[in-house]
Amino acid sequence: MGLTSDKVLALAILIAVVLFIGTVWLWPRLARQSWRAVSGRIGLLLSTQVALFACVGLAANQAFGFYASWADLFGKETGQGLVIDHAAGGTAGGPLQVASTSDVPGVSATRPQTGGQIQKVNIVGRKSRLVSPAYVYLPPEYFQPQYRTRTFPVSVVLTGYPGTARSLVDKLNYPSTAQRLAKEGRVQPMILVMLRPTVAPPRDTECVDVPGGPQAETFFAKDLPDAVRGHYRVGKRARSWGIIGDSTGGYCALKLAMHHPNVYAAGAGLSAYYKAPIDPTTGDLFHGDKKLQNRADLFWFLQHEEAPDTSLLVTSSKVGEHNYKDTLRFIDRVQATNLTRISSIILDSGGHNFNTWRREIPPTLQWISGRLSDR
Repeated sequence: MGLTSDKVLALAILIAVVLFIGTVWLWPRLARQSWRAVSGRIGLLLSTQVALFACVGLAANQAFGFYASWADLFGKETGQGLVIDHAAGGTAGGPLQVASTSDVPGVSATRPQTGGQIQKVNIVGRKSRLVSPAYVYLPPEYFQPQYRTRTFPVSVVLTGYPGTARSLVDKLNYPSTAQRLAKEGRVQPMILVMLRPTVAPPRDTECVDVPGGPQAETFFAKDLPDAVRGHYRVGKRARSWGIIGDSTGGYCALKLAMHHPNVYAAGAGLSAYYKAPIDPTTGDLFHGDKKLQNRADLFWFLQHEEAPDTSLLVTSSKVGEHNYKDTLRFIDRVQATNLTRISSIILDSGGHNFNTWRREIPPTLQWISGRLSDR
């Protein structure tokens, strides 16, 4: 049974209930002061507590999509995926291969012309030599005859770390939200390419081209756009491309839009931070390359590099987010450039979690739609 299976959660709850009942039932028999009785009480208490924590952890993982599998949880997820050619409109051996298709969760229509479609794909980086799975949302208009010659704008959407790409589809509801907003006339129909920034699992590369290691920034700035342009009817210029992310993905989105304004015309960072951390999940990202390390610090970049001609959106909360003061400082720093454009969503309260991001996603999609062109 998989880590995110309902059966695993139900089994954990059952075990916790049985242990709780067993503790209540056996406690009087273990009231003596012998070492066996004391050991029994300690064992029952520890077992019950562990079972309860397991239930809470499994439920939280299902709600927020931190880990996709047991291997992912224990750091054993190291494979970069297998490219499967199903000849679904692409050329054999191309950099983007469709593995499967499905309906859009939360949308009642089942025909692509009315309900859109989710395609699970594998993206092969020809320059970075990285391979990453992703989910692509195609809006209903993509399949309608009257739009057969039209190109569509694209928003790349990134999870946090570790995150799961599927959570963007059925937990944060990006496709169904984009489709609802398009029907209401609040956004233009757009393609969403949804994946996690962890393109060299289990390492957190922070979208950095690591010297002698994974070339994550190249993957997102070059390989992914090339693969999508070669497979779908999308705009070729930067004005047709935006990027959104939360947490680690938010930092990546801002950095990629700033470093590569010729690729992404807009970048939105939900609960983003502004400097790549160095910790056990990242390892040594820079290998003594001070220039690379400085460029990964967005405050340093704004102060020392030429201001990029791009649009940025940042979000935070006055209560509940640790990035609030840094976000205000980042806004001030961007405003001082007089070229890079900055917008913000500041909530009165909201934690670093899915519930907060679900509140920010609709206005974020409206914001990015207003800054993208279909050609």
